[in-house]
Formats: sequence, C-alpha cells, structure tokens
Amino acid sequence: MSKSELNKYNNTSILDSVNLPADLRSFTTEQLKQLAEELRQETIDAVSITGGHLGAGLGVVELTIALHYVFNTPNDRLIWDVSHQTYPHKIITGRRNRIRTLRQGGGLSGFTRRIESDYDPFGAAHSSTSISAGLGMAVARDLENKTNNVISVIGDGAMSAGMAYEAMNNAGSMDSRLIVILNDNDMSIAPAVGALSAYLSRLISSKGYRSLRKVAKQMAHHFPKSFEEAARRAEEYARGFVTGGTLFEEMGFYYIGPIDGHNIEHLLPVLRNVRDSKQSGPVLVHVVTQKGKGFESDRGAGEKYHSVAKFDLITGTQAKPQPKAPSFTSVFANSLINEAKKDERIVAVTAAMPSGTGLDKFSQEFPERCFDVGIAEQHAVTFSAGLASEGYRPFVAIYSTFLQRAYDQIVHDVAIQSLPVRFAIDRAGLVGADGATHHGSFDIAYLNCLPGFTLMAAADEAELVHMVATAASIEDGPSAFRYPRGEGQGIDIPSVGIPLEIGKGRVIREGTSVALLSYGGRLRECLIAAEELSNHGLSTTVADARFSKPLDEDLIGRLSREHEVLITIEEGSIGGFSSQVLNYLAQGGLLDNGLKIRTINIPDKFFDHDTPERQYAQAGLTSSNIVTTALSALGRKENIIPVRA
Repeated sequence: MSKSELNKYNNTSILDSVNLPADLRSFTTEQLKQLAEELRQETIDAVSITGGHLGAGLGVVELTIALHYVFNTPNDRLIWDVSHQTYPHKIITGRRNRIRTLRQGGGLSGFTRRIESDYDPFGAAHSSTSISAGLGMAVARDLENKTNNVISVIGDGAMSAGMAYEAMNNAGSMDSRLIVILNDNDMSIAPAVGALSAYLSRLISSKGYRSLRKVAKQMAHHFPKSFEEAARRAEEYARGFVTGGTLFEEMGFYYIGPIDGHNIEHLLPVLRNVRDSKQSGPVLVHVVTQKGKGFESDRGAGEKYHSVAKFDLITGTQAKPQPKAPSFTSVFANSLINEAKKDERIVAVTAAMPSGTGLDKFSQEFPERCFDVGIAEQHAVTFSAGLASEGYRPFVAIYSTFLQRAYDQIVHDVAIQSLPVRFAIDRAGLVGADGATHHGSFDIAYLNCLPGFTLMAAADEAELVHMVATAASIEDGPSAFRYPRGEGQGIDIPSVGIPLEIGKGRVIREGTSVALLSYGGRLRECLIAAEELSNHGLSTTVADARFSKPLDEDLIGRLSREHEVLITIEEGSIGGFSSQVLNYLAQGGLLDNGLKIRTINIPDKFFDHDTPERQYAQAGLTSSNIVTTALSALGRKENIIPVRA
C-alpha cells in the first residue's frame, strides 16, 4: 500500500460526522458513496485489531447505509439474521468509539444484542431467525395500531434452513406488513442484466405499477382463460427472470429484484418505494452483494476471511500463533478418515460447517460419502437416521451449540428408534469471543436424559482418537462424543484408534484423601490441582470418567468408599454428568456414610464474550477452584499454593 493510498485510507471526514443514522439522512447520494468507502475501511481497520467476522460485514456496507438512510431506525425495526455482518451497523449507530473492543472482555459483542443498543431490536447469532422475529414484531405493531416498518435482513445461506421457510409460510398467510431483504452473496449479475434488473425493480416496487397490476388482474378475469394464463406467465417472467422470484410469490410475498446491493443509486429508490407502499402483506427485496468486497476480493483470500484473527492492515497476513499441537477438530477428522478407510459404510454429515468441523478433509478423501446439508441441523439428524436405518454408519459433526436446534429429531428420530447415529460434538465447553450463543454448555445435560445413548467426552487428543473408534463400533444405539475447541495438549496421538470398553473410566493418579473425577477437557486442571493439594498434605486420586452414560459405577463406588472427599468436574451446565453421579450415589446409599461430595460445573448463568481462559476462571473451572473446593469440603481455609505444569 502506497503512502497516497494510506492517506486515502485514513480519511474518514464523512464518517466522522456520523454518530447516529439521523446524521446521514441529509447526505447527498455522492456523500453516501463516500461514506460507504470510509465505513468499509473503518470496518477493516477495526477487525485488523480485534479479529472477528470480516467478509460478511464488508458485503453489506452500502445496504447498511441505505437501510438506515431510508428507514427511521430505531423506530423502524431493523433485524439482522445471524448478525455477524453488523460491524458497519454498529459503527454508524453510536458505537464507533467502542468498535475496537469487538469480542473482547467487557467490549462490544460480535453480534447484535438488545442490551447493547436501541438499534439492535433483536439479539442473534444462530441463523434463520430474523423472519420469525420480524413477523412477531410486525404483528405486535399491528395489535397496537402503530405504523412503523419492520425489516428483516437474511442471507442466502440462512435461507437454507427450514425455520426461514416456516416463517415465510406464516407471513405469506397474513396481512401484516413485513419487509424481508434477501442478501444474496452467492450470485452475480452481469452489468447489462443488472441495469435492466434495477429498472424493473424500481418499476415493480412503484405505486403506479402495483395499481396497474391490480387493475390488470381484475380485467384478466373477464378474458378467456388462455389469455389470463398467458398474462400471468408474462408477468412472472418479468418479475423473476433471473432468480425465479415466483417461489417467493407462491409463498405469499411480493417479490422485487434482484438489485445490485453495492449500488446506492439502485438501492435507494427501491427501498423508498417499499417504505412508502401502503400495500398489506410481506414484501421480499432480493439484493445481490459480494462477500468481503473491498478487501477479500483484492487479496484473493476467499472463504478464510469469513472469520479472521488479528491481521496486518497492509498485507492481510493474519497474526495466528503457531499451534503447539494439532487441533481437536483436525484430530477428529483424521481419525474419522482412518475409520472410513476400514469401513465403507461410514459416512459423514455436516450442517454448513465443513471446514469448522474438519469434514472438508474427509470430503477430499471420500467426496461421495460426505454430505453438507446446509444450515439445517434438524434435517441433518433425521437424514442421518435414515442412513443408519439402511445399515450405514453416519457420523454427524455439529457444534454443541448448533446441535441444540435439532433436539426433537435426536429424541424422536434417533433415540426412540435406537438408531446408531454417531454425534461428533465440537466446541464443547466455553469457546471465547463468540460468547453466550456459542458456548457448548448444555449437550451433556440434554443428552444424558435420553435412554439408550452412549455418551463420551475426550480429555485429550489421544482419547478422542479412541472415542471415534468406539463410536464406529457401537451398532445397537446412538452415541455421542464431545471435545473442546482449539489445539490439543501435545501428547502422542495413536495411529490407530482402539475401541474403549463401554462405560469404563480410568484412574490417572492414585491417592487416599481426595478424589477428583473429571469428565472431559478439565483433566489437566485436575492433575495440576492434585499437585497443589499435595502441598497441603492431601493425597489425591485423579480419575477420567470417559463416559457419562453408561456410568462407571464400579469406579464411582470405589472412589466414594475410599476417599473422604469426591469432586466431579465437567465443562457443562447444571444437570449434566454430576447429576448422573449424584443420582447413582443417592440410589445406592453411598451418601449415607459421611462422604463429602462436591460438584464443579459451568454455573447457572450465561457467560459473555472473552478469552476462554478468563471464562473458565469466571466459571470456577480452574485448578485453583478445584483446590479451594476440596479444602472447603474438609473445613480448611488455607492459602492456595499454585503449581502449574
């Protein structure tokens, strides 16, 4: 980047005059174009410092400006689906002075949050909720006889989820006025077609066209049926000649588009027409944008600029530290590939997260045996159940937080039928900068209560290899294994996974006074805590439960009988592993003889975005917390002597 380019880059004279959207509503079209350039560069600069979702926000800069220019936000409700594209929105809605705190502890969220701003009427982070929420707001408005607009912005990827179509089906059957902006960044329009489309979109969205259309329809009823049908087809062709907009028309939406989402001169008249229309019912405006515009395209970065670490502003090089060990995700992927080489019945399923779950690697090896079903977790689970019913061995790789969306399918379509679907649950525990919407806190609890499941949690990468092999071997019912985000612990990874004995844990360290029973990724903290407890004269056993269901009752019974204190530790919510242990101990009468038992899990609250290390400290899931819990159970109040491995 040259010095002149840097000077241009640092010029934000127009943006400097915008604190709230009202400030930009007096701008000329040329000023709005300049604002778009400055807003795009400000977004790039901010994300270079904080990291975060970059490509999606850069793709909607002009659209963001146009929406706030035309509509009277926040009185007009503007809802962003997923909302990982809202950094430009945050900058021009009073949060520019905090934009470089994005996703940092105590800073701005990477998504919309109701408690953060009046301009965020609905919080989001999972996809495909915006139309449902918008329809709810529109109906509430109508019930109160108000006249404000409700606008839902949803991407073409999010439109692959069933919930979006459920909402559209409902909206299409109602008279409530709802504006849906379909942000299509997986399509391009040739220049000539784009100009024609812009003209037709202005025409179709205009009051005159709508009136003429109504009259023409009424007149067509008086002509022969063949004429009426020909007129209908001609109009449908004009209205959806690029994308087949008649799909949305059939669902009850008035379709407009596609239009160039980076051309403010195209956007403004269409949005004004839609705003000023008195027509009842939902409208869909199809806007075409380029993800990563102004940055990703210049550097040819492709998909990797969807979410980025901090990066060098000039070169675009991301500041990613060299990992000391392979990630759990890559260990899972390699292990599944090895299992699939031995068994052609193994197939893999993901819901629009092939690279995030590691299944992009599996797809390279076995393209015909890997299925990305789109943002459709419910479908992914039942699709896998169908595969299992025909003798295949499906592995469904879905983040813990996303698997929640398919719970009914897990219960009805998998568990009740005892189908051997294997769930690879990535992002277990607290995950850092994405915050409360993405923590893998609940899967232990919501799967533990289902009959017939085999549930495992990997303490390290070697255990994960064996758990993949274990899941592959289970044929009589569903199974799941969970593992954390990030790199492993650097231990040797076995070349071949060996199926574990079902329902059997392992003892890592023997002691006599305190027993630490870990389920999942806190085993290392337990071992550190054991060293710290030895400094207090307490001999400590450390055990890895491996299984939450079925429990290793022999191991738990021995730990409870041979130790004065038993502490369970898990990276999950209340109602998970510890509940299973406590229930077994209570039913077996093992609490009747003075055993001091304590549970350490994620507390009953949601944790905001921060580093995982700070989040685990806030949750009380560190070695120091374990030591404090043990000493407190024994009635001892002593200073903790830290020992770090």
